[in-house]
Amino acid sequence: MRLKIDGLDVYFPYNYIYPEQYSYMCHLKKCLDAKGHGVLEMPSGTGKTTSLLSLIVAYLKQHPNSLKKLIYCSRTIPEIEKVVEELRKLHEYYIEVNNDDALVGLCLTSRKNLCIHPIASKEKEGKAVDGLCFSMTASHKRQRNRDDSSKLCSFFEKFENEGREFVFPNGIYNIDDLKDLGRKMGYCPYFLARGALSYANVIVYSYYYLLDPKIAKLVSKELTKSSVIVFDEAHNIDNVCIESMSVTINKKILQKCQSNITTLQEEIQKIKEVDENKLETEYNRLVEGLREAYIAQKTDTFLANPILPGDILNEALPGNIRKAENFIRFLKYLLEYMKLRLRIQHVVKESPAAFLKDIHNKMTIDRKPLRFCSERIQSLIRTLEVNNITDFTPLTLLCNFATLVSTYLRGFTIIIEPFEDRTPNVPNPILHFSCLDASLAIKPVFERFQSVIITSGTLSPIEMYPKMLDFNPIVAATFTMSLHRQCICPLIVTKGNDQVPMTSKFETRNDMSVIRNYGILLVEMSAIVPDGIVCFFTSYIYMEQIIASWYEQGIIDSIQKNKLLFIETQDASETSLALNNYVRACENGRGAVLLSVARGKISEGIDFDHHKGRCVIMFGIPFVYTQSRILKARLEYLCDNYQIKESDFLTFDAMRHAAQCVGRAVRGKTDYGIMCFADKRFAREDKLKKLPKWIQSNMSKGVLNLSIEESTQITRKFLKQMAQPFSKEDQLGVSLLTYEQIKDENNQKKILSRVEINVDI
Repeated sequence: MRLKIDGLDVYFPYNYIYPEQYSYMCHLKKCLDAKGHGVLEMPSGTGKTTSLLSLIVAYLKQHPNSLKKLIYCSRTIPEIEKVVEELRKLHEYYIEVNNDDALVGLCLTSRKNLCIHPIASKEKEGKAVDGLCFSMTASHKRQRNRDDSSKLCSFFEKFENEGREFVFPNGIYNIDDLKDLGRKMGYCPYFLARGALSYANVIVYSYYYLLDPKIAKLVSKELTKSSVIVFDEAHNIDNVCIESMSVTINKKILQKCQSNITTLQEEIQKIKEVDENKLETEYNRLVEGLREAYIAQKTDTFLANPILPGDILNEALPGNIRKAENFIRFLKYLLEYMKLRLRIQHVVKESPAAFLKDIHNKMTIDRKPLRFCSERIQSLIRTLEVNNITDFTPLTLLCNFATLVSTYLRGFTIIIEPFEDRTPNVPNPILHFSCLDASLAIKPVFERFQSVIITSGTLSPIEMYPKMLDFNPIVAATFTMSLHRQCICPLIVTKGNDQVPMTSKFETRNDMSVIRNYGILLVEMSAIVPDGIVCFFTSYIYMEQIIASWYEQGIIDSIQKNKLLFIETQDASETSLALNNYVRACENGRGAVLLSVARGKISEGIDFDHHKGRCVIMFGIPFVYTQSRILKARLEYLCDNYQIKESDFLTFDAMRHAAQCVGRAVRGKTDYGIMCFADKRFAREDKLKKLPKWIQSNMSKGVLNLSIEESTQITRKFLKQMAQPFSKEDQLGVSLLTYEQIKDENNQKKILSRVEINVDI
């Protein structure tokens, strides 16, 4: 389909379009025209990815001077693969309709996922692959082993000798395509993809390639400013930002740091005996490198680095860490101080300023040399030409902490605890340098690129994100799902058949009547709902507690008479096996129940479409652990700096995760499912308002206060309605728009009125 959106010719690779898709693209174009940022919430399964790609690719092609690149960020490998496949469909449509193949799109992921070396690719852990890759591709390693090809990567060698100038033919490349091309050409797929970032029109990769400064400065620093950044499934983007800027240090890490320092000291001594000028050259190169970085930031060439801001790059390197020996001595003092701080019997909370004052008083370490630790350790490791760079991860982490704590006096807190939360009886001191301000990590992205789009199916209330991320969106809009026949059945079950309120509230979560009612609800649903049922609990501990009680009460046996039962655990391999067997049970028609946890592995990125998830039950409200000292510090910071109340944030955070969990059930308009909220608190107005509009719009007053019996009756009626024969037109109804309906721009207002839109421009 070809349509005009405010004068822009957009090629849409399907024969029909939903009103919400059309409206979504209209608001997206306003963002691009204004060269500003936007927050857009669109229901899951309504073609959000296709709408984004169609509009932005059309804009790229028709306005190449104002917009040069689309950078599409997602979270998981399956999601990245889905985006690439949608892009491939769009590219094929351009070729079919317009004979236009002028597009290069590719995805970038870790070395582990792209490696084709016969030995390194067999390693299970990413760090092991990175270490082997470095040992075979580092320049000093290649010079030392040039006579022994077995210690080199033949794919990288050929890429280095012949492939630097290689240009991808027009087309779309997923992970398998990159690996196949690498084998065919004899080039390393990872470095081949890295080299294509400068000219590719569309790049799909993980959030961390832009938000984690340690990765961004290697991969994304030279991306053109005339780019649009899309953060898809961005309901957790604030947590990703905080995670990328936070550091955790324990005794085990400090012990490894001690070993790292000893190794560096030995390597320095060896170099002094062989080539003493090498260390002098290393220092000069470091100073020049800092000056170049400063000039680059001033001339807007690189993506800014939050860990080493431009205002310190023009300063002279402190004299007490200029020489390698002096820097090692400095690190020893720093390490001894960190060991001293972890010798505690009580909890300590302090600001970065208090930490700097204390380290100066006890060790006479000034703030300025600490700020250069991150760059200094990287330069020294390169100069010493170590065998495996990943071995020095602990010391690099310590130096990153030193740079961060001396750079940011606001927006961070230091919490030192004598034990971990999971093992309160085992002494294991741990230091958390926690970021409290999510805007610090994403600020360089907002400042650098002309448009940043934050989008997901669960962003309500949408006004929270501009506050937390500290930016002013050009457009902030929420779209509902337009349906002729209601395929979503949200239910709020507040009480059992015995009229005992159902809730996961801490005071009543051990009440056996509540636990029994939860079990009865699942038994009843497993008896009437076909195929798959996915259940989410508030935490692993709560799930284990309830399952143990269900065993004693015989509820587990009752469930297994109806369906097979599978459980998510904290072990990734066990969870993967359980998920695969759950899918097999659903495919075979036996049906199954999957017990999992909100904020767990299954709640993010796994789609239970059609028969894999006919019903999703949310047992309780997934509030985060409110006794966490780190969370308390963040809540206090949000209240003081962004006027976000503690209760508002906790409710917002819990409801976005609940919506994300139940949203796993419906992955398209031809799909249908039951969304069961099993907690009386869901019926409160303050909770309901924070659910996405597309869920609220399908909730009538009659489903807000149900007993188990009432919920099963509504479920039976809903399933009978869904079982009736229907055509595509019956299912899509008013949500189906053809080219004939939208080609007349005078009709657009009528079309857009079909979908409820809450817009703040």
